[in-house]
Amino acid sequence: MRKAFLQLHIAVFFAGFTAILGKLINLNEGILVAYRMLLSAVTLVIILFFRKQLIKISLKNVMILFGVGAIIALHWVTFYGSIKYSNVSVSVTCLSAIGFFTAFFEPVIIKRKIDVAEVWLGMMAIAGIYLIFDFYPEYETGIIFGILSAMFASLFPIFNKNLLKKFSAENVTLYEMTGGFLALCILVPFYLQFFPAKYFAPTFPDWIWLLLLAWICTVVSFILSLNSLKYISPFTANLTYNLEPVYSIVLAFLIFKENKFLGPGFYAGFTLILLAIVLQMKRVWSHRKLNKLPDN
Repeated sequence: MRKAFLQLHIAVFFAGFTAILGKLINLNEGILVAYRMLLSAVTLVIILFFRKQLIKISLKNVMILFGVGAIIALHWVTFYGSIKYSNVSVSVTCLSAIGFFTAFFEPVIIKRKIDVAEVWLGMMAIAGIYLIFDFYPEYETGIIFGILSAMFASLFPIFNKNLLKKFSAENVTLYEMTGGFLALCILVPFYLQFFPAKYFAPTFPDWIWLLLLAWICTVVSFILSLNSLKYISPFTANLTYNLEPVYSIVLAFLIFKENKFLGPGFYAGFTLILLAIVLQMKRVWSHRKLNKLPDN
């Protein structure tokens, strides 16, 4: 369990850089994510080929993995859309709604009773968002994108929980990145009709940030996160990912000076979000101690 939590928190730390990189990359969010998923898939194919770890998967499972990849693609497109139409602090704080959505989606998908405590912890995160942003009209599109991103982000860990019982984290990531890229090849042309791109080919600086985004913040981060899901529940993983805004906001303060635009409400909401995370961690450890479950 300790190893799983360590892997999860390292993954979240790397994920914290994705918002910063998304701000630095000037590509349209749809095109940005397509490049990210393509580079990640190609990297994984090369790694798994030389390790001789590429495996054949039935068509049924391929379609399931591709479907989850499409959800991940939608999460990233809306996430970077939130950044483009607001700022890093707004977009990453909206991700705190992940726990709220998971508290309802997970019971429906895996057919278990709704955990009232999870609902309340998710509501704490929602309250945190409300306190941080008393609705800035100029960020309306960015906030909508951010909430949609949180909804999509709450879904794929739930599906991945079962997939990881069958396949390695590396192969799951490969097929999902491939499926997400293929989905975007179909969806992006329609998306660009509503949110046009200024240009399509990455500039040299774009390539540098894209490679960091693909190799560190996607391949490494995803594999660590998926490995941790073997021992940690999707709700706990999603709630822990509320730390992603912590890292991103600190970096946004340092790099983009966004703290100049935030008032007392931000810090009050931020405290609520952190409290929700701490309380869930306490619940998990207390449950394991009560049932005398060993650490992994």
